[in-house]
Amino acid sequence: MKEKKKHNVFINGPITPEFIANSISKHSTKTDIGAHDIFLGQVRSDVIEDKTVVAIHYEAYQEMADELMHEIREAAFAKYNLVCMHIYHSLGVVKAGEICLFVFVSSKHRKVAFEACQDIVEQIKAMTPIWGKEIFEDDSFVWKENQL
Repeated sequence: MKEKKKHNVFINGPITPEFIANSISKHSTKTDIGAHDIFLGQVRSDVIEDKTVVAIHYEAYQEMADELMHEIREAAFAKYNLVCMHIYHSLGVVKAGEICLFVFVSSKHRKVAFEACQDIVEQIKAMTPIWGKEIFEDDSFVWKENQL
């Protein structure tokens, strides 16, 4: 299989609904696709020690993260019968309610799309050097701990 071109997966700030809609609409001409699965990671306004999270500031070791995202992509294409895949992650400040992770996979059949999307998201969360500072309304912060 031919190796896919490496893409920069990072977007400064939130991933907008318009960006997501545009990505989806571009696939209507691809008639070999029978299923799409989409994961959208959204910033929550959790309460931690009586303080409410108003945003997360994402940071990454970009060069390593891009390389690992490429490896995750290649492994998913090798493991699943995918037609297309897109991964985007925010850097910088993303407010509560905004989207910070967008994973979009396409395949001929729904089961493959479901399984691949879940696997990709889990690998991103487990493997990539991306960190988030949960920022509170008083501008204090804590480093985010990922949950399963």
